[in-house]
Amino acid sequence: MTSATQATQATQATQATQAAQAAAGNRFGLVVLDMAGTTVADGGLVEHAFSAAAQRLGVAPESEEYERQLAYVRATMGESKISVFRHLFGEEERAQYANTAFEEAYGALVDGGRIAPLPGAREAVERLTAEGRTVVLTTGFARTTQDAILAALGWQDLVPLTLCPADAGGRGRPCPDMVLAALLRTGAVDDVRRIAVAGDTSYDMLSGVRSGAGLVAGVLTGAHGRDQLDRHGATHVLGSVAELPDLIARAEA
Repeated sequence: MTSATQATQATQATQATQAAQAAAGNRFGLVVLDMAGTTVADGGLVEHAFSAAAQRLGVAPESEEYERQLAYVRATMGESKISVFRHLFGEEERAQYANTAFEEAYGALVDGGRIAPLPGAREAVERLTAEGRTVVLTTGFARTTQDAILAALGWQDLVPLTLCPADAGGRGRPCPDMVLAALLRTGAVDDVRRIAVAGDTSYDMLSGVRSGAGLVAGVLTGAHGRDQLDRHGATHVLGSVAELPDLIARAEA
């Protein structure tokens, strides 16, 4: 198959998707959802994995340095983890070593059955999909960790596209890159204002706002509370992602 034929087919598929959404009356045809804390409950595994990484770099648990670093990890939940470790450890080699240790520790915890879908999350994704919307799952973790989470939940085929920072040129939240990559890769909508974004952290909110998304929903099932979500641009704050389909329906009414 030639590249010209592939491009033609991609264009036709995009036009068909947009036509189907228009027929369904969907103003919000692309929904970009965070994973840990939004659709996935991980029981604080980020902090457990960070502790393992910090100890490998000689940071003693419960020391002042450890508490300072942990506070930064909490404040930057949702950000690309390698970016967090670059801030904490400075040198690229140390940052990469810490990031590898973190991903290994988190992956082991995932393999040990320490994650689960948040109540109503899968049902929300399935309803949004049934309504003719394209749903994309995003994360600040590396691809190997994201794939491990999807496999542990049996979500490999739940959505047509999943993204990590490396899939969007290396920049994670709070940059808008993953949201915009979701738009470019799916071609699901023709206007950023027809994107809905949902997440549990202030960085999710900033990413949504900076992308130009028309709806940026914070959920209270993860790292940050209502005040932080509102302060960083949430257009709505929900108890959980299970409420998102009804919110979108109301916004379109």
